[in-house]
Amino acid sequence: MMGAKPLSPARSWWAIFIFMIALMFNYLDRQLMTLLITPIKADFGLSDTQISLLIGFAFVLFYVLAGIPVARFIDRGPRKFIVASAIAFWSLMTVACGLARNYWQLLIARMLVGVGESCNAPGTYSMTSDIFTRDKLAKPISVIGIGTVAGSGMALLVGGWLVTSLTEIGPQTFPLVGTLKPWQMTFVIVGLPGVLWALLLLATVPEPPRRAASGDRTPSFLETVGYLWSRRDTFGPMFLANGIKAMLSFGVTVWSPVFFERKFGYAPGEPGPTLGIISLIVSPIGLLLGGWLAERMYAAGRKDANMRMVWLVTIPLIPVAIAFPLVDQAWLAFALVGGSLLLGSLGSGPANAAIQSVTPGRMRGTTTAIYIAIYNVIGYGLGPLVVGWFNDNVFGEAGIASSMVMLALISGPLGLLLAWLSLKPYAREIEAAEARGD
Repeated sequence: MMGAKPLSPARSWWAIFIFMIALMFNYLDRQLMTLLITPIKADFGLSDTQISLLIGFAFVLFYVLAGIPVARFIDRGPRKFIVASAIAFWSLMTVACGLARNYWQLLIARMLVGVGESCNAPGTYSMTSDIFTRDKLAKPISVIGIGTVAGSGMALLVGGWLVTSLTEIGPQTFPLVGTLKPWQMTFVIVGLPGVLWALLLLATVPEPPRRAASGDRTPSFLETVGYLWSRRDTFGPMFLANGIKAMLSFGVTVWSPVFFERKFGYAPGEPGPTLGIISLIVSPIGLLLGGWLAERMYAAGRKDANMRMVWLVTIPLIPVAIAFPLVDQAWLAFALVGGSLLLGSLGSGPANAAIQSVTPGRMRGTTTAIYIAIYNVIGYGLGPLVVGWFNDNVFGEAGIASSMVMLALISGPLGLLLAWLSLKPYAREIEAAEARGD
């Protein structure tokens, strides 16, 4: 593999397109439940905290447990077969969410969605890092990141349209599976296309030759952990800063539809199309602009360009995230959501590129899995849970705006501090990675 011919530009960017759409399905299936909170709560009699656990930790727990073992296979290859199998599996488990008849069945299906989705980021980022050189990495990873916001946006846009349309039709009875309610049919319809995309990836994306500084030996898990620990002044602040920033982003993303329902009187699913359109417009702009700016900064000699972008965009993000829940006009709240999404997406691609840029080639899959585990436990686990806990125990359901402000006040300044602490050690590690040549 060391002497294999690099992929052509056309095949390289085709792979990025496939990875982007795969990530779109990833986040579409993951985020769809945020639009279905109200009917699921009503059918199963759940509290906001239980919903937060279902959306967050039920998903994250098995995402973490499966992600690191799978990453060991990713560091050995063949990566494209692992990623394609994972896409098909989580898509089928999304369908299973729609077939659930009680809370526990839904919980198990949600956990298994996490198992499948845990394979995607380590595999695609590892392959991308072998397709593009370090100085050109921020842009393709930012393009892949469009899948994140496209999936989240499509979950709101398509999911909102489906919920509204299927609610008008009412429950329907099907052979073998019986009667399904509108929210259940939404899961089934959204889950199935991912299986076809997995087959397309398998048929059209080649396995890229791996880059490595020396030899083909894959370090053990303990060796990788030891390597990260020996550079904890670099990896620690990066992992935590990105995770805490995600805590704010996911808390807003998960609870925004319910926020508009409770504060402004929207029907279930009704805010989805507006939120989805906003996300689909502003977030890709932020991702592409963030990747371009990071590459420009790096070319100008800023070794810390990727993490500097994360730090810089967090400064204006904090006041915007605090202001969004407090305004009294729905149009202004929607506008501030757009501003929050734009600022958050500016740092998303550079944040992921930062991890890949300082990690040796044969450690990227495992390192990414460890990073994604921390990122999701803090971001996707704690972010929604903080809002749900404050709703149930402090402010009440009608006080969701105050709960979201508390999340911004807790996570924003802490994420900003950690990003700042990462800048100097990250720059030093970039220089070491350049010297290694991997």
